[in-house]
Amino acid sequence: MIDRREQRRIAGQHVPARMLAPLAVMVSMALMTAGTGWADAPGQSYRQPEIASHGVPVLTVDGLRFRDLNRNGRLDRYEDWRLSPKVRAQDLLARMTLEEKAGQMVLPIAFADAPFGQPAHGYDPAQVRRLALESHVTAFSSMLTLAPADLARAANAVQDVAEQGRLGIPATLATDPRHGYHKTVGASVATAGFSQWPDPTGLGAIGDPALVYRFADIVRRDYRAVGFTISLGPQADLATEPRWPRIDGTFGEDPASVGPLVAAYVEGAQGSRYGVTPDGIAAVVKHWVGYGAAQDGWDSHNYYGRFSALRTQALPLHLKPFAAAFAVQPAAVMPSYSVFAKLTIDGKPAGPTGAAFSAPMIHDLLRGRYHYQGIVLSDWAVTADCTAVCRDGVPAGQRPGFEGIAMPWGVEGLTRPQRYARAINAGVDQFGGESDPAPIVAAVRAGLVSQARIDEAVLRILTQTFRLGLFEHPFVSPEAAARDVGAAADREAGLTAQAQAMVVLKSARAIPFARGARVYLRGVDPQAARTAGFTVVAAPEKADFAIVRMSAPHQNLHRGYFFGAMQHEGSLAFPASDPDLVWLRAHAGKLPVIVDVYLDRPAVLTPLVSLSTALVVDFGACDEALFAALAGRVPPQGRLPFELPRSEAAVEAQASDLPADSHNPLFPIHFRSLALPRTQPET
Repeated sequence: MIDRREQRRIAGQHVPARMLAPLAVMVSMALMTAGTGWADAPGQSYRQPEIASHGVPVLTVDGLRFRDLNRNGRLDRYEDWRLSPKVRAQDLLARMTLEEKAGQMVLPIAFADAPFGQPAHGYDPAQVRRLALESHVTAFSSMLTLAPADLARAANAVQDVAEQGRLGIPATLATDPRHGYHKTVGASVATAGFSQWPDPTGLGAIGDPALVYRFADIVRRDYRAVGFTISLGPQADLATEPRWPRIDGTFGEDPASVGPLVAAYVEGAQGSRYGVTPDGIAAVVKHWVGYGAAQDGWDSHNYYGRFSALRTQALPLHLKPFAAAFAVQPAAVMPSYSVFAKLTIDGKPAGPTGAAFSAPMIHDLLRGRYHYQGIVLSDWAVTADCTAVCRDGVPAGQRPGFEGIAMPWGVEGLTRPQRYARAINAGVDQFGGESDPAPIVAAVRAGLVSQARIDEAVLRILTQTFRLGLFEHPFVSPEAAARDVGAAADREAGLTAQAQAMVVLKSARAIPFARGARVYLRGVDPQAARTAGFTVVAAPEKADFAIVRMSAPHQNLHRGYFFGAMQHEGSLAFPASDPDLVWLRAHAGKLPVIVDVYLDRPAVLTPLVSLSTALVVDFGACDEALFAALAGRVPPQGRLPFELPRSEAAVEAQASDLPADSHNPLFPIHFRSLALPRTQPET
C-alpha cells in the first residue's frame, strides 16, 4: 500500500508523456487506495483510515472501525471504506429519497451569525439546521472571515448538524479564493490569517508552474485545516478584454502560458494529477468558456453585462487552458453567466441563454467533445427570479442589497422549476448559491427532468464526497489550524512571490536608493520605509527621491447594481484630475521618482512613462514586498501577463475575444525591462 507521504511524492513528479498512459490507471488506483483503505486486489490487507465521530456511533467489524452513519447497528456498503468511492456512492444513492437527492444538488451560502458587514463568530445555526435537516442540503459555501481556529470550529459545528441527518452524509464547504490580494464579494474573500500571495495575474507574471503547484499545495493544506473541501477556482478564463473586472483572478491572456498554470493549480490543490485525493480539495475550474471575452468590458454578473463577445473563430483559444486542466482531472467545472450570441458549436448556436442553460456548451462541447466526467457546478443564483432591481438596479441614492441578485440570463421568463430543468438537462449537476431544492423535486414530478438524470448528477456529487474522505473524518482540529495555517514559511513564500511578480517597465540610474536616503512617499506606509532603512521626509523638496504607489483607474458607472457597484469597470486611462498624476506633473524632473502601479486591470500608463524616473507594476504586493524588490533583496522577475494598451482608443478598438491585439501597445505581452539599477549599493 502507498502511504500519504509517498502519494504526495508521486503526485509532485512530472512523468514523461510517453509513460502517462500505462501509469495512469495504476497510480490512480494506488492514490485512491492510500487515502481510503480500499484494497485494489483480492486478499490485500486494508489500511485503517482515521475515524472521527461526534454523534455517530462507531462499529468494529473484523477488527476494523467504521462509522455507523445511519445508526442501524450494522455495517452498510456505503459505510464500508474498504469499497471504492463509486461503489459506496451507488449504494448510498439507492437509499435516498427524491427529496434527499435534490438536497445534494444545491450549494447555498452558509450565512454568518451576524448581519452582513458586522463581526461574526460562525455560521447561522438556525439556517444550517433548517437546510441540513429539513431540506437535506449537505454542501455550503462560506464568506466568513475569521481566524483559522474559529473557521475550524465553525466548520465542525456544520458537521455536527450534518451528522444528525437520516443517512449521516457529511457536509462539504466551499470557498472563493482567500490567499490573494484583491477582495470583492462574490469573487474572493479577505485573507484573515492565511498567507498572502499576489493575485493570479502575479503568478502568471512569474510564469512558473512549479511555484503555482506549491501555492496550490499551501491552499490545499490551509483549506483542509479549517474545514474547507472545495476551492471555487482556479479561473481558466483568458483576460482578452482589458476592461473586464475579473482579470485579477486570471493567469493572464496568453493561452499557451495560462494552461500549464491552471493545470498546476488543479494538481496541487487536489493532491494528484489523477483527481482529488482524501487530503485534497476539489478544484472547480471556471468559467466555461469565454467569460473573459466580455462585451464592452462589462461583467456578466450584471444584467447590463450579460453578453460575451466570443466568436466561433476565437473559441479554440479560450478552450486551451481548460484542455490543460482536463488532463489532470479537475473535480468540477463551472459554466459562466455569459450569453454567447456570436458563438456556434458544431453548427449549433450556443445562445441565447447563459452557459448554464446551453446544451451545446455543456452536453455537446464539455461532455461530448472533451468527455468530461466530473461535476458541473453552476455559478451562483442562475435560477433566481430577475426582478426590476436585477434588470435596472436600485433607484439613485439607494444601496443595492442581496435581494436583487439573480443571473438567469436568457430564461427570465421561465418558472424556477423550468429553469432548473433547463440547466439539468443541459448538463448542470449542482447549483451554486441556491438554497431551495424543492423546484428540482417539482421539475421531476412534472416530467421536466428524468429520475435517471437526477441519479447521474447525485452519483457524481456523492462520489466526490467519498473521495475527499469526509465520510470517515469530517472534523478538523482548531488547535492544528491555529498552529499550521499561515505558517511563517508560507507567509515568507507569499511575500517573496509578491516581489518576484513585479514587472519593471522602465529603469534609470538616477535613483539614490541606499539605506539612510531621504524619501518622500505617496501611498506608502512610512513605517515600511523606515523598516527598510530610509528616512521619511514630509516634503518632496527635502527628499533624495520619491516613491508613488498608484492603482489602475476605474469608474463607478453602475452604482445601482450589487456587483456593478463594487467591481472595477470602465475606462483604463487615468483622468487628468487624478491626484497622483497631478502631483507627478508638478514634480517631474525636480527629483527622482519611482512609480509603482497595482494592475488589477491593464491600465493605460502612457503619461506615467515620461513622468517617472522608474516605472514598476505589481499584481498585489504589500509595501514590504515593494521595498524588497526595489532593494534587490528579491529581484523582480515578472513579465507582463497581458499587454498594456497605449490609449483608451486602442482599448475600444481591440477585439474582446482575442489576446494581445491592441494597436501599437505601450508595452507588449511578456515584456520586462532590466532589473532596477542603483547608483549607490545598499549597505
